[in-house]
Amino acid sequence: MISQVFSDALATPISSINLDFLAMLKLKTVLYKRVLLTSVIGLLSGCSDAENTATDDTARWYTSEQLVQGKVIFSENCAACHGTDANGQGEGIVDWKVPDTNGIYPAPPLNGQAHAWHHSLKVLLRTINDGGKPLGGTMPAWKGHLTETQQRLTIAALQDYWPDETYAKWRVIDRR
Repeated sequence: MISQVFSDALATPISSINLDFLAMLKLKTVLYKRVLLTSVIGLLSGCSDAENTATDDTARWYTSEQLVQGKVIFSENCAACHGTDANGQGEGIVDWKVPDTNGIYPAPPLNGQAHAWHHSLKVLLRTINDGGKPLGGTMPAWKGHLTETQQRLTIAALQDYWPDETYAKWRVIDRR
């Protein structure tokens, strides 16, 4: 029996053995490539931005319609002191960091260059309602003059001037 196996093996042409072996190696290589490709795709899909989109801190909370309404309210009530683009250069103001002759600082910019973005929505609404006097400023209180909805629309208008990076930092502060 052993002699039969050896004689059969010897009777098989070498080229046939090599071709079978090469076909088996090719099949293994193709399988390994597929497994590797599937693994890489699986790993990369875990790194996609699809999940990050839902929690993107630069995504604004207001609609374009709300923004248009807020810009009108801002223009009518805030721009005279805070500047038309919320840049802190209201009427007669050259530098918001320099006090006037009475030692009073002018209205600061609300476009992300000053401190407004450091405050949560709750604090911004309170400042609009109570004005700046409790904080040592001169901004009038808007409670009773602007509804809460109008105040929120105004905040949307000034936040629209904030760069995405500043807005993202504000979102973190607002969630605290």
